[in-house]
Amino acid sequence: MKSGRDKEKESDRCISSHMQTLHRRLLHALNLGTRHFDEKTNRWRWQCANIEVQKNVLRSIGAFLDSLSGDARAARHAVVKVYSFLPFVFGSLSLESVPDILGALLWILQCKNEALLSMASNVAVKLVSVLPNPLLQSHMLDLVYCLSSLLSSHQVEVAIPCATTLNFVISNLSATNEKDVMEALKETEASLRIVGNIKDFAEGVKKIEYFEEMTLLLSTILWRWPPSRFSVCNDVILMKGLANIHTKTDSSIKLALLKLYTSIALCDSAARRLIEDEEIFPQMFVQAIGKSNPHAIRIEGFRLAQCLLRSQDNCLKVVGLCGDALVEAIICGMTETRLTSKRFGNNHGSLSVEACQLALITRWAGDHHTNFWKQGIDRVLLSLLIENIEDQLFEPVLALEKQIYMAKEGLKANYHLGLRSYLWDILGWLTIHCGENLNPYTRGSELCIKLLITCACLSFVDTLEKWCRICQKDIDDHFQSEPVSRTVLMMIHSPCNSISSHTKFLLSDVLKVKGMPCLKSLLHTLDYTSSLESYGSFDKLQLVINLIGFTCLSSLPQYRRCIIESKGIKVIVLLLKRCLNNDIHIERQSFTPHLHTHERSCCCFDKEDWEGSNILLFYSLLALTEILHQCDLLQENPQQFSGEVTNITPQFVSKLQEICKSNSFSHGVRWYVSYILTNFGYYGFPTELAKRIGESLNKEEYSDMKLVLANGQSLSVHAAILAVRCPSLVPPQLLLCKKSSKEIVDEFVRGTVREVRLSSHVDYEALVLLLKYVYSGCLHASEETAKKLKVLAKRCNLQPLFQMLDRQRPKWGLPFPNFNLTSAFGLAGSCFSDIILGAKSNELVGWTCDICSDTVPHMHVHKVILQSGCYYLQGLFRSGMQER
Repeated sequence: MKSGRDKEKESDRCISSHMQTLHRRLLHALNLGTRHFDEKTNRWRWQCANIEVQKNVLRSIGAFLDSLSGDARAARHAVVKVYSFLPFVFGSLSLESVPDILGALLWILQCKNEALLSMASNVAVKLVSVLPNPLLQSHMLDLVYCLSSLLSSHQVEVAIPCATTLNFVISNLSATNEKDVMEALKETEASLRIVGNIKDFAEGVKKIEYFEEMTLLLSTILWRWPPSRFSVCNDVILMKGLANIHTKTDSSIKLALLKLYTSIALCDSAARRLIEDEEIFPQMFVQAIGKSNPHAIRIEGFRLAQCLLRSQDNCLKVVGLCGDALVEAIICGMTETRLTSKRFGNNHGSLSVEACQLALITRWAGDHHTNFWKQGIDRVLLSLLIENIEDQLFEPVLALEKQIYMAKEGLKANYHLGLRSYLWDILGWLTIHCGENLNPYTRGSELCIKLLITCACLSFVDTLEKWCRICQKDIDDHFQSEPVSRTVLMMIHSPCNSISSHTKFLLSDVLKVKGMPCLKSLLHTLDYTSSLESYGSFDKLQLVINLIGFTCLSSLPQYRRCIIESKGIKVIVLLLKRCLNNDIHIERQSFTPHLHTHERSCCCFDKEDWEGSNILLFYSLLALTEILHQCDLLQENPQQFSGEVTNITPQFVSKLQEICKSNSFSHGVRWYVSYILTNFGYYGFPTELAKRIGESLNKEEYSDMKLVLANGQSLSVHAAILAVRCPSLVPPQLLLCKKSSKEIVDEFVRGTVREVRLSSHVDYEALVLLLKYVYSGCLHASEETAKKLKVLAKRCNLQPLFQMLDRQRPKWGLPFPNFNLTSAFGLAGSCFSDIILGAKSNELVGWTCDICSDTVPHMHVHKVILQSGCYYLQGLFRSGMQER
């Protein structure tokens, strides 16, 4: 009997013989044509005007390609082993026949003989799907030009395969060919042709397959070529037609449409426009990710939602419209992995990954956080970390040792390991944005949350043990180390006291034995890695993880003395200096592959993340903030602590003040810098505009109000500035007054100054500093004066200043206070306007003023503000500028 291997060899010989026969027939058919030299392309081209020969060539090409694609054994030899088996399968085809095949196909397509176009376009589909892509490169542009011109063919049987072929070619483009192909598509106006074809379908004159292929091709082009998105998303007729098409129940239409919307939504301005269609679009894509739809539609729906909700504004709009349904669909998608074993199938695996990716909308504060907690996100996260955990939660309370044991054993199983990075990030965002008043334990899920905290802390400690060793280079799952470390840091800083306190308690318990050696090792490693002259990605990641670990341990009271004695402040300050000098710069996305999405997005106008682009700078500032916050409570050795702080040079403090003023740094960076500066007597949020406004404080020029203290001391101020920056210092009756333009001129331009008498409890020095903050955005004060000022700031409801004076750590995600006097030009400051700027024009139809009845365009403004912001206007005012 023949062995299995002998039978396989005999079968291979049969395949080889059959393909060689088809190959000979193909060569014979090609030889019936002629070849001419094209001087433009500097190569030989096949040509033949005989229709019968063209038909024979097409049949021969099709038969040979069918033999490759139709038999699994032939495909094994011809495609899978194409490079090692080329001499056997293709023979001279790889060197001689491929250009002839492509040239013959292109010639026949360019002849545009209607009798052969359908056959030729179908052969083109086979050609690009069977032949290896490298063999097509030499004729790629010719193929794109030819197929693009046929997209508008009135023959549906021609347009559909041409669209299919183009879609395959563009989807498999190499980076080197992409630019030339996109130029070819632009030159042939391919996008306009496709849009016209889709509009034809919307009018009901084409079949479903036509719409599918055209839509898929357009989505591929838009994904690859950002400039093409603008004209498409601005085509009102097309977008309206697409909205109407979505009402069709055919799944294939919905899938193609979702893919097209996803490519359009890669343009941020287009995504904003789609979200603005509140009646149709948000409900449409939220419905698409619902569990009643097929997996393919749900997956594409999740991808579309990720594009649309990658900005905070869009996310909050959709949450306001259909937040419950959105969160329900996300949680349902995350739990799809339960339907399979650990090695879940492609459909379920993809769906859970896409759902977890969308669940990262938790990075923004909003009502959706409440929805997630209400719908049991804690149980979902725990079930994705520990297999069959639901069966183990029958007891409402478990001893701490039992919880640790369950978490350790569950994490060892590596259950859904591919989702871990997402799960840690989601947990971190949920705990940092949960709100002070939220008590997640009230829903009977105390055990779930405690187990989640336990899992995170155990993984975090295991991560520290690996990464605090300087030469640790053999970690397989190092990309999951940063997310879990970051999550523990967020849980420690959670505004929910029960989450924060339990995290610290559990971390202290887990680190009972190895905590102190671990801290010393962290300090040593930080000192070493921060001194390196150059950094690889691994070194930067190690630096980030060690820095997070050091910050977390700094929050635990048992390690504060060790930090001070080990010169922890000095280590962090030296690292900070290097970050500020741009010696070390790293973005979080560079070592978090699970966040690598939407690289081809465009027109992104979103503000930078709260942490900023240099995550190492952010974590360094956070570490120093944590040390200063915690060690400030350590009163046992204030001299030593004071010595550590004074080691920070004046140049370093000056650099921090510059960061506060600069809008190029993120809100989080500027907040932590402001906190650090409070330790040196600097409070507030300085800006260049505020600095110029501050020069007007206590000057009688343009002053219209005087604050008089009980001892007779007084300060000249400007009511317009106080009305915006500190309304508590302005009498309520003035803030509520409604005056005509004439009354404003009579009372203020003529130099009327109102006196406002203050309580005897107001300290003059504290008031001066308060006004300095109101005018210039910042102040410098000693500890004693700051205590007096804190009382006054609280009474005046200046919350940001009070927070700084009280040394409260910044709340994660809180916007940095800005110095904005715009509202002074509206109703808030209208009562205090001392000049009216009018335009040289007649009455403007439709123009009205909210303050007076004058129909000539004008503005009620304030000299003190204008002259501070514009030296030219300052000169005009002081030189006797003509006023109305």
